[in-house]
Amino acid sequence: MRLHRTGRRRLIVAGAIAAAGLIVGTGFTVQAAAESQARIEATAAITNATGLDHGQLGAYRNIAAAKAIDTAKDTLSVAADTLAAADGKVDASGLAASVASLGEYETLPTEKVIDLTVQTKTEAEKALAAVQEFDRVQAEQAAAAAAAQAAANTPDGARAYAADLAASQYGWGADQFSCLSNLWQKESGWNYQAYNASSGATGIPQSLPGEKMATAGADWQTNARTQIAWGLDYIQRAYGSPCSAWGHSQSMNWY
Repeated sequence: MRLHRTGRRRLIVAGAIAAAGLIVGTGFTVQAAAESQARIEATAAITNATGLDHGQLGAYRNIAAAKAIDTAKDTLSVAADTLAAADGKVDASGLAASVASLGEYETLPTEKVIDLTVQTKTEAEKALAAVQEFDRVQAEQAAAAAAAQAAANTPDGARAYAADLAASQYGWGADQFSCLSNLWQKESGWNYQAYNASSGATGIPQSLPGEKMATAGADWQTNARTQIAWGLDYIQRAYGSPCSAWGHSQSMNWY
């Protein structure tokens, strides 16, 4: 009986050695077996959790990749419009850099495409906000300029502007401005829309013809300041000073 048990132990050991030899001979290690088992278990866990097999999971990955590409294309389109709107207004270099990176979406991993799409959307929103703020400020400035222009086109506004320009550009003080005020009150009542149907003289300084004032600005028909700038230059060239022009007007009834 003792010899029989020993024989059985020898057979078991021999079988284990043979199995080990088989594993080593095929290049299959214990570690590889463990890793393979881990992958099998992970796949089984995903399948159990989602109810999807490997083929179905692959199909959903393809759908996700396609959706990421479509979203990237839409984002690039919006970003291009934003860059066009920002041109010449605000710094959109951050958006331009994001667009350049996302433009490689066809060769990038899906995860990278998604990250760059989010980044590009963020940069586009920032750039658009900057453009909107720029436009708001420009609109405010335009409105302020229009209001100032409207004020300058009134007789009182025109007088105030003429007094400032006469002093700053020609050095003519209050005495000369008094003569100028009388001269243009007589000629036009300081009305930038004044027009003499008989002669064709136009505007505050009664330029003849009115087109002469275009040398001071293309808006000579609607801008009292342009008319005043031309009129002061004319007085300086033709008479030297407003009082000389006023004296000539009093004598000849024209200047």
